[in-house]
Amino acid sequence: MRRLLAAQELGLVVVLALMMLGLTVFSGSVERRDRTTGETRQANKFFNKENLAVIATTTSFIAIMAVGMTGIIVMGGIDLSIGSIYAIAAVVGAFLLQYLGAQPNPPPGAFVVIAGVLTCSLVGAACGAVNGLATVGLKVHPFIITLGGMAAYRGVAFVMTEGNAIGGFPTSFTTGFFRAEYWGVSIVPLILTIIITLLGAFVLRQMVFGRRVFAIGGNEVAARYAGIPVGRVKVLMFMAAGALAGLSASVMLGYFGSASSDAGSGYELKVIAAAVVGGASLSGGRGSAIGAVLGALIIQVIDNGIIVLGIPSAYTDIVIGVAIVLAVVVDQSKHRLSGRAR
Repeated sequence: MRRLLAAQELGLVVVLALMMLGLTVFSGSVERRDRTTGETRQANKFFNKENLAVIATTTSFIAIMAVGMTGIIVMGGIDLSIGSIYAIAAVVGAFLLQYLGAQPNPPPGAFVVIAGVLTCSLVGAACGAVNGLATVGLKVHPFIITLGGMAAYRGVAFVMTEGNAIGGFPTSFTTGFFRAEYWGVSIVPLILTIIITLLGAFVLRQMVFGRRVFAIGGNEVAARYAGIPVGRVKVLMFMAAGALAGLSASVMLGYFGSASSDAGSGYELKVIAAAVVGGASLSGGRGSAIGAVLGALIIQVIDNGIIVLGIPSAYTDIVIGVAIVLAVVVDQSKHRLSGRAR
């Protein structure tokens, strides 16, 4: 019980609950049309099924990537190219799905879904491998490598699409799977987010690979002397983060039914913010997958709250930037206080 009360995640849940309570109280009401009866009714502008479903879905795009970003940050690195990897994975996957959708005899739905998800994930993993190999092989800080990758990957995506949107996907990939509604809500993105969160938490906390990631972030030199293959772990972690970016891109393709080279623009800020707000320390050695997802949910609630309160959307990045700074300041303060207590 003591460990539960001291957990970072519990504080995030409390903050999230207070934010949602405040938005429910102050957002006002809006008219909603019932799908079955066609009648209009008054509903809370924030706390209604449609709006909460939108928050859950948009959170899934960020949260899936935030799990991978948390692993990189725990390792003492950073990946500024995550949004661009998302874009290029989405574009390549979109071309494949467009090709499958144009066939006179479309392949089975299960094949389409697996092919689309695997293609996006493999493209993302390949980009992550490039980041990891360049970081380890050139012995350059990942900030520089991924800063270059951020421009390069999005540039490749733009060249491939020539600035046009790619659509025409098989319905088995969109309304048949990712947009399939249960109880009036598309829950597949949410289910995938929960699976990735639990898997990420298990890998980081219970598996040898996760312990090595924490060891590298805590003290890379000591990890080398302990016999940990630091270079290999770094490359694999960047690959995993890239694969998760590709998986997130496939969810977006299925939900929206199209992609363009500007997909995921600005997502690197939101993904890093989600990981940091979720408790990942930019100095390395601390972080959790569950915290990252809660951080992503907080970021999206802030984003949605700005809309429902009628605040100009230009303030969104300002609020998220301030949230990152505050999270880092709180983390550093806690670290200093715990050091004095010892």
